[in-house]
Amino acid sequence: MVRPLRRLRLVLAAALGLALLTAPVTAARPAHAASTLGSGYWHTSGRQILDSANQPVRIAGLNWFGFETSNYVAHGLWSRDYKSMIDQMKSLGYNTIRLPYSDDIFKGTQPQSINYSGGMNADLVGLNSLGVMDKIVNYAGAVGLKVILDRHRPDASGQTALWYTSSVPESTWIANLKALASRYQGNTAVVGIDLHNEPHDPACWGCGDTTIDWRLAAERGGNAVLSVNPNLLIFVEGVQTFNGSSYWWGGNLQGAGQYPVQLNVANRVVYSAHDYATSVAQQSWFTDPSFPSNMPGIWDQNWGYLFKQNIAPVWVGEFGTTLASTTDQTWLKALVTYLRPTSQYGADSFQWTFWCWNPDSGDTGGILNDDWTTVNTTKDAYLASIKAPGFGGGSSSGGDYTPPSTPSGLQVTGVTGSSVSLTWTASTDNVGVAGYNVYRGSTLVGTSSGTTYTDAGLTSGTAYTYSVAAYDAAGNVSAKSTAVTATTSSASSGGGGCLASMHVDTSWTGGFNATVTVTNTSTSTATSSWKVSWTWSGGQTVGSMWNAVSTASGSTETATNEPYNGAIPASGSTSFGFQANGGSATPILTCTAT
Repeated sequence: MVRPLRRLRLVLAAALGLALLTAPVTAARPAHAASTLGSGYWHTSGRQILDSANQPVRIAGLNWFGFETSNYVAHGLWSRDYKSMIDQMKSLGYNTIRLPYSDDIFKGTQPQSINYSGGMNADLVGLNSLGVMDKIVNYAGAVGLKVILDRHRPDASGQTALWYTSSVPESTWIANLKALASRYQGNTAVVGIDLHNEPHDPACWGCGDTTIDWRLAAERGGNAVLSVNPNLLIFVEGVQTFNGSSYWWGGNLQGAGQYPVQLNVANRVVYSAHDYATSVAQQSWFTDPSFPSNMPGIWDQNWGYLFKQNIAPVWVGEFGTTLASTTDQTWLKALVTYLRPTSQYGADSFQWTFWCWNPDSGDTGGILNDDWTTVNTTKDAYLASIKAPGFGGGSSSGGDYTPPSTPSGLQVTGVTGSSVSLTWTASTDNVGVAGYNVYRGSTLVGTSSGTTYTDAGLTSGTAYTYSVAAYDAAGNVSAKSTAVTATTSSASSGGGGCLASMHVDTSWTGGFNATVTVTNTSTSTATSSWKVSWTWSGGQTVGSMWNAVSTASGSTETATNEPYNGAIPASGSTSFGFQANGGSATPILTCTAT
């Protein structure tokens, strides 16, 4: 049994002479046209990640840590301007940044160790940690890089085995995940959230104990994110031990095949593994006589099978080494080969973000040397074969990150036993609205290029809640509209020549208004009179009725036609309405006609 050691990344004093604490220890997208690779939000299909135009993409990026430490900001800003570092990442051929953070940054933390001299980082002056994160995310997106936000720690003090602590309960974890999803809704530079870094013993996978079962927690956290923005990818790391077999913290996904993470929005799960060399910890497989030929089998067992069996995409969210030993050099070469060279496999490959950009990671070092400027060309060269094309972005002066206005005036225009029709007032946008997402509850059920939509295939006599959001050609999405509720008709013909259906028009605490439509089922003969009866199941009563005469007997209500609307032509219809007291309901109606 392997017992991974805690990884301590010692942080050196920076150019400003400041002492730093320890660094890390480590909905479907609308199908509007995309002109460049990586446009819009992304989704999964089998083992691949696809952009909004269904083009396969490959994440080939870097970790840039610091927001999760007591600096409360990405490291290195004491030496350089953040834009110059992002530009350098892009110039080296990396296309994605994994950005670790802790929940401390939601407390209004102020960044430490930012150099503002000579105009450096001038646009960060006065911003709190989240404000600086906004700047990094926006600039990365503008130059064509994507960002994955990584909930690395509950607080800046260090890594934890579980996703919660006594001082940072699960409710805080959930609330902050939703806050980030809301903060970057409409900004497609952020493609997803890594729910928690490196769960490890006693965290389990599939054991069913909600206090330690990481797979169940990932479902709760992932669904919370998707309830705010159903377009985000949900990155789920592994655990340490499954069925007595142990591996790196967060790297053991042996249980995911048997116990998959199931979310409310399909095609959003990306599994994430972490893998390291001896500079982090010595492991038995490094001294096996068959090393390195034993490594592909070990990777297959722990996480590679998910990709090879086309179960889901796999993202190696962290892997790294100082390259100081021959073993580590051999390991990295073997892993890069296993991850599939881009020239041969394209985007049908494993996803990855190398640990790390920072030189101040004590057990791995970084792509940058200690001067925070020059590149460790040896380390960078190992990754050359698995780098991938960059993604579409605006110029470095900024792209289109302005979402459309929130749609207003959403209302129900029609209801049947199996459909609900909606209309709303058009949104506005600085460039132009491309269409609208339509949500049933938190589920994206369709899109519309106009301001109407009909949701079909519904269950009769069932209440549904709807909202809409506008999106533009750049993939920016507005906030959701005010929700409306509609109830599909529940109908029953009593064999009496007519059919009645009811839908609830409006409801409030203690009452509701409803409309009942009465249809003549004869194709040749008009009715002379009709009546509709039903039985309340929840103690409701009719307060007033119009276009019909109300008669009540216990819980049974009968509505009889007025003198002026008893005659309904063949295949024709009429309607009446009422105001009821009590909770809204859609009882079974019986209609008879003469």
